[in-house]
Amino acid sequence: MKKILNEQLDISDTNPLKARYYDYKRFTYPWHFHSEFEIIYIEKGYGQGMIGDGMTDFNDQSLFLLGANLPHYVENPPEYIQQEELRVNGVIIQFEKDFMQYAFSHYSQFQAINRLLEESQRGLLYSLTDYPEIPETLKRIPSQRGAGQIIEFLQLLDALTRLSSYKQISSPVYHPMPSQFNGRKIEKVMAFLNTHYTQNLRLEDVASYAAMNPTAFCRFFKTNTGKTYKQHLTDMRIGYACKLLLNERWNIAEISLECGFESITHFNRCFKSHMGMSPTAYRRRIL
Repeated sequence: MKKILNEQLDISDTNPLKARYYDYKRFTYPWHFHSEFEIIYIEKGYGQGMIGDGMTDFNDQSLFLLGANLPHYVENPPEYIQQEELRVNGVIIQFEKDFMQYAFSHYSQFQAINRLLEESQRGLLYSLTDYPEIPETLKRIPSQRGAGQIIEFLQLLDALTRLSSYKQISSPVYHPMPSQFNGRKIEKVMAFLNTHYTQNLRLEDVASYAAMNPTAFCRFFKTNTGKTYKQHLTDMRIGYACKLLLNERWNIAEISLECGFESITHFNRCFKSHMGMSPTAYRRRIL
């Protein structure tokens, strides 16, 4: 039984911050969480993100600041598969939740940063279009080393505290731990799917769990998430498959079975529809 993907990042006390550039054909992150904070800067690209119990659109020069253990995924629309010229790129920074915790919580100079990180537990979205100095700082961080990287990163957080215009994505009552939810039906359904998405899930079973008939459930799900139940389930499985394809110890048949596809033929067809290439071709490209 697979739960919502709990991603384990290569971050430690001796390496509390990880920053990298990315240039993808499209986002393929599954619905996941991790104990670290995360900054996702989109220099160029557009799409939609689900953060906690909220959904939002993003465009060029968007920045997500996501708190620890906050479930999330970001995705690009179908035209990213169909149009070869479309790509998404930017910078991703992940840092441990205890990073400079004592300084942030005890010293007045860091009060604004401490408040920023507390607010990030709901997920924050910024538009940096009018603040070109912030993207410049962001793009320097992955290539910095040692104290220089930490200094640039603190300057980035300080710059974000000075922006008055941003969006809080999750609702005020949302609890970031994925095992808990506030009673809203869609959140309960998402938690159920996060736990069972690799299993043989029938629409009737999920609808019954939500105490609805299948037709009403499909309408309810599309209204609350912006996509059909089948699309969401397939997206989660393909996202998980993309992660497993990074590990050469898994063969394609094993990945197909692990991700909940009824056959390797079905898996190949769905994967090519979503990613524009076969699982084998995708593995060759990323490894």
